Amino acid sequence: MRKINTSLLVLLLLVAIGNVFAAPKPTLASNPKLWTLSTKFEHPRQISVQLPGYDKPMRYWYMILTLTNLSNHDVQFYPEIELITDTFKPVVAGKFVTKAVYEKIKLMNQGSYPFLQSLDEVKNFVLQGRDNTINVAVILPDFDLKAKNVKIFIAGLSNETVAVNDPVKKDAAGKPVKVLLRKTLELDYAIPGDCANRPQQSLVYKGKKWVLR
Repeated sequence: MRKINTSLLVLLLLVAIGNVFAAPKPTLASNPKLWTLSTKFEHPRQISVQLPGYDKPMRYWYMILTLTNLSNHDVQFYPEIELITDTFKPVVAGKFVTKAVYEKIKLMNQGSYPFLQSLDEVKNFVLQGRDNTINVAVILPDFDLKAKNVKIFIAGLSNETVAVNDPVKKDAAGKPVKVLLRKTLELDYAIPGDCANRPQQSLVYKGKKWVLR
């Protein structure tokens, strides 16, 4: 009987384990029932707004999404946008954001985006065709000063989903609870410099990818 190479066996075992625990990825196959909005985005920028009742200006980050429905039918649009720091502190877009912040952003960008909408103003559907392209302001409260990297996850741009077993939760019969994952755009940014220089900091774009989350 041929002796199995120990190193090769370990390598094969690691590959098998990786395949089991790898996160699912969106499909590449053509499916007429699946759609994904054509998405362009401007990188996040800082803005400070003096709000009533606060001694100091409040800091926010905002980015503008340009979304076009190139499918052959109108589609539902229920966005969920979250920033996660490498210190594991999440920030939800639109949370604790007043209308005054959006109005300042709208005024600053009225030349380039005269029909800019906030997440609250966007309807729950996107009409088909380039003539119905929408521009959306995504506003995030300032995040952890200790963070050196952040990821922004934008869900709702596609109807592709997959149900997977929850690795921890069980139902009454002891079977894994199903969790629904959505096709999500992940944007990756680094934060150079010292946190003491937050007013001068900008995010450095590292790349994007589609994930199921």
